[in-house]
Amino acid sequence: MRLVTVSIDSIRLGEPLPFALRDADGTLLANKGYVIQTKAELQDVVGKGFELFIDVVDEENYRRAYVNRLHHLVTENKALGVIAGTQIAAAVDAKRTGLDEGLPDWLDLQVQANTLLRDTSSPHFLARLDRLHNQLQRYSQRNPNGALFALFHLSASEIRMYSATHAMLVSVMCGLAAREVLNWPAETELTLCRAALTMNTGMTDLQDKLAMQLTPPTLEQRKQIDQHTLRSVQLLEQTGIRDPGWLEAVRDHHSVPPGRLAGMSEGRRMARLIQRADMFAARLAPRASRVPTSPAAAMQASYFDENRQVDEAGAALIKAVGIYSPGSFVRLTTNEVAIVIQRGTNTTTPKVAVLINREGIPTSEPIIRDTSLREFRIVASVPHRDVKVQINLQRLLPLTVTGSSDRPW
Repeated sequence: MRLVTVSIDSIRLGEPLPFALRDADGTLLANKGYVIQTKAELQDVVGKGFELFIDVVDEENYRRAYVNRLHHLVTENKALGVIAGTQIAAAVDAKRTGLDEGLPDWLDLQVQANTLLRDTSSPHFLARLDRLHNQLQRYSQRNPNGALFALFHLSASEIRMYSATHAMLVSVMCGLAAREVLNWPAETELTLCRAALTMNTGMTDLQDKLAMQLTPPTLEQRKQIDQHTLRSVQLLEQTGIRDPGWLEAVRDHHSVPPGRLAGMSEGRRMARLIQRADMFAARLAPRASRVPTSPAAAMQASYFDENRQVDEAGAALIKAVGIYSPGSFVRLTTNEVAIVIQRGTNTTTPKVAVLINREGIPTSEPIIRDTSLREFRIVASVPHRDVKVQINLQRLLPLTVTGSSDRPW
């Protein structure tokens, strides 16, 4: 058993625990599902002078609970300083847990992005934006499969922070296409990724509300949607951003017409790439009012432009991400259901990890398949909602590292 310290502040009184609580020796203090009703009862559980711990296998449940707590603070309109000050955990003893502190914490990045995009008036906005972008760029360069896997998974499974997750996914997709396919200069890639992160600052709160809303947008909401690009530019200018390409990309990311990228200004080239990635990611994300499109269908919609011609920006995205992107589910000729873990040598032959065998039974451990082999080729996408297997990012992310998929856990 490997233990991780947890913050007492993250435990919700009056609600079932999403994880078992333990002491420093691993002794069980409270079972998963136990309801702690009062602060006094919580103190009794903790004990005088003791810390709380969870088994590392429950870490994702803990982080989900932390995200839920932050979402609750946001909906209660708590001050942003209170929200930003909520700590996810005490320091982790790396020797005791064996955890690699260099691994990305995608749920924490999701919270960072959510706080950032809701507070453009903060004097620290640009510094926080740089920090978030630098982390995303570092992780996507170090392990692009892992970055795509985590963000596609979060996009498909978590709608309460839709705007933040969507912005990060679009930014990473655009960065990969610019770097690996279009060969744009590093300076352009930098501006592109920042523009993608900030494209919807004018409607962050509204985006999250619409994701949870069962009814169509009201007339007032539709007006905000129509005006959000100009509002986003206005907010960015107020933070001190003067880069014309950045501002043009944000302003035009819904209005750039189809055509050759070479014939456009730099800002509009970036806007067109953002537009296609934005469209693709939005189709994949679930809403309270509708189910998501399959990854293959979303990619096809991005691949063709408004005139049903191959779109240059859309094609670059597909080459960078793959038709079956990491984090998406597929069915194989063996009738097994697998999750894509690595992009392949071409857009249709990724490496996958089987999670459900041909009898429809979840596997005890993922089984690696190379879909470039005839006996394991992909026959269909599988909607995320149809896969009744809980995904643990911490367990699956190591398989996304190129060359690691043949190693046991």
